[in-house]
Amino acid sequence: MHKSKTINRTMANNTNLGAAKAAKNDEFYTQYADIQKEINAYLEYNPDTFRDKVILLPCDDPEWSNFTRFFAQNFERLGLRRLISTSYAVESKKYKNYQPSLFETKSPHFDIDKTRIKGKIFELTRDTNGNGRIDIDDLEWHYLEGDGDFRSKEVCQLRDEADIIVTNPPFSLFREFLAWIVEAEKKLLVIGNSNAITYKELFALIKDNKLWLGATGFTTDMVFGVPKGTYVDPKDKAKAAKLGYVGDFTRLGNSCWYTNLEHGRRHSPLKLMTMADNIRFSKHKEIRGVPYLHYDNFDAIEVPYVDSIPSDYDGAMGVPITFLDRFCPEQFEIIDTTERWSAARIKKYSVEEHKSANDLNATWVAFRDGTLIKGYKRILIRKKQ
Repeated sequence: MHKSKTINRTMANNTNLGAAKAAKNDEFYTQYADIQKEINAYLEYNPDTFRDKVILLPCDDPEWSNFTRFFAQNFERLGLRRLISTSYAVESKKYKNYQPSLFETKSPHFDIDKTRIKGKIFELTRDTNGNGRIDIDDLEWHYLEGDGDFRSKEVCQLRDEADIIVTNPPFSLFREFLAWIVEAEKKLLVIGNSNAITYKELFALIKDNKLWLGATGFTTDMVFGVPKGTYVDPKDKAKAAKLGYVGDFTRLGNSCWYTNLEHGRRHSPLKLMTMADNIRFSKHKEIRGVPYLHYDNFDAIEVPYVDSIPSDYDGAMGVPITFLDRFCPEQFEIIDTTERWSAARIKKYSVEEHKSANDLNATWVAFRDGTLIKGYKRILIRKKQ
């Protein structure tokens, strides 16, 4: 893809997510096929990944959620011990266009006074209807004491009982939600904005090999359902339609899975060429026939493309954040992010240049021979010996 088109698409995605955050539109419903594809990658690496585990699906709408549907339908195949799914009360949400499902209204637990103000909990542990299998028809439920906020005492207790937490949390609360899981030292598989990689808290976990990207990389578009009446950019709606999702759907190109569960893709090393071969044969004009740039304010070379990482360079390298999509911990170590060291150097330049660089919140800054170079943020890596 042409570089300008890539930048425009990224900016459009950032605008969409930024607008969602400003409007507190945190309801993006994950598609069943995306969940199935991601989970299967872990099973291919280790068929027992979920065996005898308690799975918690917070931030959910159990009657409609594809997360609940997938794990309930595959309860026996995955070998689960217990499945817990909780919802957030409709009156606590931005979008209140809600009708109780027949599953709820026909239940003896149904309470017209609680249905809009209380969260719900669905649990699956046993064959309740005597048909000889455990699946979605065996879900049992009741109202929570509160509205189902993941920070509430009762949901925190469910978190502490769980082995693995799986969900698509509110984008605007992603930092807090991740901290909520990490403080309990739980396994996780959650969807987030790929730009969250540069969050200080999240990057520290990635650097220390305590968190990594899921099997579905963030270079893959994901389609999400949205509440009826939600504004969706016509271009994103059209792209979702091309992928087979017509109606209240949007396509987000910078969403990805974060996890601390092992999968095979994470241990597949990159095939690399030498620096000399990259300069001679690279398909990228920034590399072909041109020596690799060296940062003036940090002892590292600039590598603008992941497929241009030289196999014979042992020093530090600045690579795009898309590198994490191909990061193999046996092959590379992560040193830092350019955000930590570019700010001090930029102050030596003019106010106009300072403003110009900072106006682009998705940029990094590097220097060579006194020249200001602008582009995407970089992650600093080193090849392992």
